[in-house]
Amino acid sequence: MFEKIKLLTVLGATATGKTKIAVALANELNGEILSADSRQVYRNMNIGTGKDLDEYLINGNHIPYHLIDIVDAGYKYNVFEYQRDFHKAYKDICLRNRQPVLCGGSGMYIEAVINGYNLPEVPVNKELRIELEKLSDAELINFLSSMKQLHNKTDYDTRKRLIRAVEIEIFRKSNHIELSHYDKLDNIYFGIIFNIDTRRKRITERLELRLKNGMIEEVKQLLESNIAANDLIYYGLEYKFITLYLLGKLNYDEMKCQLNIAIHQFAKRQMTWFKGMERRGAKINWIDGNLPFDEKVELIKRIFTNYVNVK
Repeated sequence: MFEKIKLLTVLGATATGKTKIAVALANELNGEILSADSRQVYRNMNIGTGKDLDEYLINGNHIPYHLIDIVDAGYKYNVFEYQRDFHKAYKDICLRNRQPVLCGGSGMYIEAVINGYNLPEVPVNKELRIELEKLSDAELINFLSSMKQLHNKTDYDTRKRLIRAVEIEIFRKSNHIELSHYDKLDNIYFGIIFNIDTRRKRITERLELRLKNGMIEEVKQLLESNIAANDLIYYGLEYKFITLYLLGKLNYDEMKCQLNIAIHQFAKRQMTWFKGMERRGAKINWIDGNLPFDEKVELIKRIFTNYVNVK
C-alpha cells in the first residue's frame, strides 16, 4: 500500500498561499492534508500561525487535516515527535487509500519525514535550558563545537535550534540514545515562489490583516491562560514581539516594525533552506505564485499525475 501511494508535497516561504493550493489539490485527488508547520501543532495559536482553517472547506466539502492542534500551547514540540506523529497519520491516510498531501514551510520537518532521518529521542531539560538562555549565541556555538564537529549551520541557524542542539549533545554524553528509524518516502516536491518584492508586499499586507483580525488579543488570551511569557517568546515571530509589546517592552509601532522585519528575515531563511534541500539532491518543481490560482492547481495536478503514472 505504502509503495503504491506517492506523497505530494507543497512547500514555500510564509505568505505564498501554499495551504489554499494544497487543499484544492487534496480536494481534486481524494486527499488529506498533513501539515508541516512547527507552530500549527499548538492549540489556541491560530491567527499568529496562519492556520486559516476556513480554507479547508471547499464547496461544502471539508478536507481532513492532520498535525494541527495536537499539543497545548506552552509545550515545546520537536522534530522527533513530529516525525513520529507524521508517520502515524501518513500510514492511516494510506491505509484508507487516500492521497497524502504534505504542506508547509518548516524545511527541517519536511526533510526529516521524507528522507527518513534517524533522530535522537532526547527529553526537554527545562533547568538546563534556563542556564543555556543566559549564554550568548557565540558562547553556545563554541560550547556545541567543543562537543561535536559542526558540518553546517543547520544546528544553529536560530537560537531555538542552537539551544536544542546543545541540549541533545549534553544528553548524549551520559545517556544511551534511541534513534528513530523510518524509510524514505516516494515524494514529489512543488514549491510556490514569488519574486522578493512581491513576497515582501504579501507579508506586510498579511501582517496588517492579522493585527486587525485579533492577533494581539489572541496572544493576550494565551498569557491570561497562564502560559508563561518566555514560552510564547520561545515560539518567535508574532508571539515573541506581541508578547514583548503586551509586557510593555515595546510600543505598538516598535512591535509592528520589528515583527515585520523578522517575518521577512524568516521568509529568507526558509528560501535558503529550500535551496539547501536542492543542493542535497531534492528536485523541487517551482511554481510561479503569480499564475492564476486554478492554473497553479491544474499544473501541479498534471505534473503529479504524470509522475505517478510513470512510476
